Amino acid sequence: MLLPPHKLRDKYAQDVSQVPAAMWLYLAALVGLYYLLHWYRERQVVSHLRDKYVFITGCDSGFGNLLAKQLDLRGLRVLAACLTEKGAELLKNQTSDRLETVILDVTNTESIAVATQWVKERVGDRGLWGLVNNAGISVPTAPNEWLTKQDFMKILNVNLLGVIEVTLSLLPLVRKARGRVVNVASVLGRVSLYGGGYCISKYGVEAFSDSLRREISHFGVKVAIIEPGFFKTAVTDTEMISRSFQEKWDRASPEVKEVYGEKFLASSMKIIGSMKKQCTQNLSLVTDCMEHALTACHPRTRYSAGWDAKFLYLPMSYMPTFLVDAMISWSSPRPAKAL
Repeated sequence: MLLPPHKLRDKYAQDVSQVPAAMWLYLAALVGLYYLLHWYRERQVVSHLRDKYVFITGCDSGFGNLLAKQLDLRGLRVLAACLTEKGAELLKNQTSDRLETVILDVTNTESIAVATQWVKERVGDRGLWGLVNNAGISVPTAPNEWLTKQDFMKILNVNLLGVIEVTLSLLPLVRKARGRVVNVASVLGRVSLYGGGYCISKYGVEAFSDSLRREISHFGVKVAIIEPGFFKTAVTDTEMISRSFQEKWDRASPEVKEVYGEKFLASSMKIIGSMKKQCTQNLSLVTDCMEHALTACHPRTRYSAGWDAKFLYLPMSYMPTFLVDAMISWSSPRPAKAL
């Protein structure tokens, strides 16, 4: 039975008004389903963790030390590389008999070769499930004009070339296990806040990790990048950074000192001193990311650890360059002879 024209018009208007509500309902359902699947996927864990070996560099303190303890509690077979005998002894006293330590200087090719052979003897035919390149330093850090090539190389040898050489030495063992490589970069590998080799080294770790991930994905090996914000570790020790900054100023030429001025030095020292308050003390925010990258069936490519990383530096890395330059310039001290 045909409806009168005015009723047809009313029914059509009612149907049209209901379409947007239905669309929003479907959209909300799809978003909810996506996050539910994402939640489930994130929590799938690889099997037989107690049979898997993980090699971690830089275990004397900080992230590496905590991660070694954390994975030991999970039952994994941790091979912890420390720079000093004292660091190795302290770690062994705080963990189970499963954890083993080795002395490693990531800037020394012979030391890396010895550690690689040591790892081979322990993992045997199983291969190495996880390699965590965590060792790093942050000084000397200062305006680029205050530094020498040797100052840059000191950091690059540890933070970048050390990562590369350790990875290349152990990669055959990781490939055998179809395992994981976890490289510790930084938010400063996305946004370069100051001069010196640290930011350069972390940008390099990002690039190396990206190329490595694409190359060895063919063999079932996964590469993850950890990008922490500012955390309270030896790397962010404000007294050490201040001391190094002062040393570079004392060594600078008279011309450089005149251009920058004592006021610039004082303001910079004040900023370095305040960094202690900005550093997060909960290191597990980083080590939990590392653990997920090693134990999850579907690890992420990148992990941003810390609220500053997620809500400040990561968004900054996507902003227009002129805007980032303005933000950094606004919060930085001005040289005496600045225009």
